[in-house]
Amino acid sequence: MSEHNKDDDASLSRRTFLAACAALPVASSVVVDPAVAAETAAAPGLTAAGASPSDLLTFDVLIIGAGGAGLRAAVYAMRNTNLSVAVVSKTMPTRSATCMAEGGFNGVLQFPGQKDSLDSHSFDTVKGSDYLGDQDVIDFFVEKASEAVRETDFWGTPYNRTEDGRVAQRFMAGHQYPRTNYSADKTGHALLHANFDYAVGAGVKFLIDHQLLDVAIEDGVCTGAVLRNVHTGVIAPVRARAVILATGGYTRIFWLRTSTPYISTGDGTAAALRAGLPFKDPEMIQFHPTGVAHGGVLITEAARGDGGYLLNNKGERFMQRYAPAKMELAPRDITARAIETEIREGRGFGEGMEAYVLIDLRHLGREKIMARLPQIRHVGLLFENTDLVDKPLAIRSTAHYSMGGIDVVDYHSLATAIPGLFAAGECACESIHGANRLGGNSLAAAMVTGKEAGIGAAAYAAKASMPGEATLLRLANQWRDHFREATSRTTGVNFVELRDRMAKVLWDGMGIFRTEKGLAAASESLRDLQKEYASAKVGNPGLVGNTAYTHYIEVGNMLSLARCAALAALNRRESRGAHTREDYPKRDDVNFLRHSLVSLKGDDYVLDYKPVVIKRFKPEERTY
Repeated sequence: MSEHNKDDDASLSRRTFLAACAALPVASSVVVDPAVAAETAAAPGLTAAGASPSDLLTFDVLIIGAGGAGLRAAVYAMRNTNLSVAVVSKTMPTRSATCMAEGGFNGVLQFPGQKDSLDSHSFDTVKGSDYLGDQDVIDFFVEKASEAVRETDFWGTPYNRTEDGRVAQRFMAGHQYPRTNYSADKTGHALLHANFDYAVGAGVKFLIDHQLLDVAIEDGVCTGAVLRNVHTGVIAPVRARAVILATGGYTRIFWLRTSTPYISTGDGTAAALRAGLPFKDPEMIQFHPTGVAHGGVLITEAARGDGGYLLNNKGERFMQRYAPAKMELAPRDITARAIETEIREGRGFGEGMEAYVLIDLRHLGREKIMARLPQIRHVGLLFENTDLVDKPLAIRSTAHYSMGGIDVVDYHSLATAIPGLFAAGECACESIHGANRLGGNSLAAAMVTGKEAGIGAAAYAAKASMPGEATLLRLANQWRDHFREATSRTTGVNFVELRDRMAKVLWDGMGIFRTEKGLAAASESLRDLQKEYASAKVGNPGLVGNTAYTHYIEVGNMLSLARCAALAALNRRESRGAHTREDYPKRDDVNFLRHSLVSLKGDDYVLDYKPVVIKRFKPEERTY
């Protein structure tokens, strides 16, 4: 990178970044001649660089996903200077979901005289999880989160400061103390760039605008991944001694009622499911209480942490009815249910999907809003034409976070049950968040699991032999055949219609409130949608720039993960955290103090369970 800048004084841009960091001889954003691309895509065994099968594009550590967890993993994998490391991303790394995380990053800094402690953070996380979080994992997490705040501060993350120069901390819901370290309401953006800068400086290579199609497993060991260049259409195998999946969550299954970006389609989780790994706790989907009324874009929890009020159509601060001690700082699951209850019982504004309540920040004053919450003021103006300085904003709960994910069997290294395959960030489930994630624990989990996965994968890769090629080449050819077959269909329903139907089925049957009847109907509908999907029309037969096929694959992944979630939700006959069964309103620790595990066996989705790890904190009634 430094050599490039010596020859060209231009600042870092997409073009200069790709030229300096691209893992391929041809920068991934360049569109090659369609005939050449077609020949490459069709020829068995050719890589994107046109190499022979014995000369596959190969890395020691291949990281799928360029959000906070993926970039953090790359930085720490590169600490072993003898290893080659590459990061794969569907977008520019600075446009991942992490850049949308606003409120802050939990970590106890243990300043002199501070009442907060690691034990307090552990207890709050366990209680917030509704006791579905594994307590050994949580203890490890809070210790490492504390270290990560200090480390990212040293890296140059522009945290807000107190008058005496300490990192500023705010309250977030469900916490006993203010332990959420923040950079205004753009903390994720700041952390993402700090990790990106370190990754680029360390020499990490990037495959930008590449879509994960599958991970390859040969003789029980992960051997790499099959990728598709979205621009050129080239489908190619990439061999790796170790693969880290850091592809984020899957709450785009709700499509237009979610705070997550359009790339949050669960690609890594779906690939791991096909590879034979269980999807742990898929039913545990968090609904953030405050998304803008039209579309669900996030209004950060920091708005309530800094003193915002929630109001119904009578002007009441209605949280008095649901969490009198914590009010607006009750955990997200409780607050989301409260908002939906107010709307259901006629104390909201509007009707149907247009119904909403209000968040009021006017009493905070312009100066505080502009200093600590500038981004959500911009969001309010952009999406609702409302200036939070002058008037309350229309909000409603929105699908936000996936507590469940790829089953991780070693929380120290983030290893899965398949040797050579690791998972980090929101797509992984090492069981930190259980049935409900506390605000501020997401960025903390990304920083902690990303670092430990990078270290774990690098240690594995340093000792592993070069993996075989056969399965990789076979999978690549299967995907090339799939592209040709799927894009040549002239009949069948348009897959976009299936996506929209899926979103409605899920909101109606697997939303904030759930019942046996609704979940059974949703499961049946999702099964039918998946059957239609197999013969759905893509609508674009072209190879180059075929974003229709890109999204077709994403919709298939979302349908598969939605089926897992519906199956687990149907069979969890209790209410716990974000999973609210109106027909089973009580938590049932006798029968359901256990993790759901959904696996794919042929075409069937199979449900199993494993116990939660309980240590110091015995399950008790969760009140706030």
